[in-house]
Amino acid sequence: MARVKPKRHNIRVDMTAMTDVSFLLLTFFILTAQFAKPDIETINTPSSISQKLLPDASLMTILSTTDGRFYFTPVENGTERIALLDKMGEKYGMTFTDKEKVAFANSKSVGVPMNQLKGYLNLSEEDRKAFKSKTGIPMDSTNKQLIDWVQQSLTVNPDYKLAIKGDVETKYPKVKSLFEGLRDIDFLKFWLITSQEVAQ
Repeated sequence: MARVKPKRHNIRVDMTAMTDVSFLLLTFFILTAQFAKPDIETINTPSSISQKLLPDASLMTILSTTDGRFYFTPVENGTERIALLDKMGEKYGMTFTDKEKVAFANSKSVGVPMNQLKGYLNLSEEDRKAFKSKTGIPMDSTNKQLIDWVQQSLTVNPDYKLAIKGDVETKYPKVKSLFEGLRDIDFLKFWLITSQEVAQ
């Protein structure tokens, strides 16, 4: 006797719930993500196979351009930024208005010598964003203002960490003066920011 084949039914999977969950997750990640702010100058970092990640909090950054200009980015905390500005003002005999302090707390980086800082902070927000320093923060054997920014930051919070982002074409003597200045204040641990290279 022949076997009776059961009638086949088409299987239909309802994907509505899966689509809802996918869009909820996508929305969550978009709303909670922190987007990286663009650098003041375009920096082409050297490559490395290191996979260590930078800490998210309490990180100050030094940017070194191809022609050896330096920019300093303080920690993101606005209150601590204002305290840093006050300390730098004390060191260099300068006072800052409340308007200048707010401008400093909201600015991305510092890239001017101390004698030009008040003029920079009094620019409009659009002009500050478009401003390109011709000199950067002085850093040589006679004028170590960049090291002063790091040192005064550490007096605000000794737990701050430092990352240095240098262009692959930056001449070594410029960066050497920075390393020697950090050594002089006994600040010997910092990160060098590199691009990810695929290990072969």
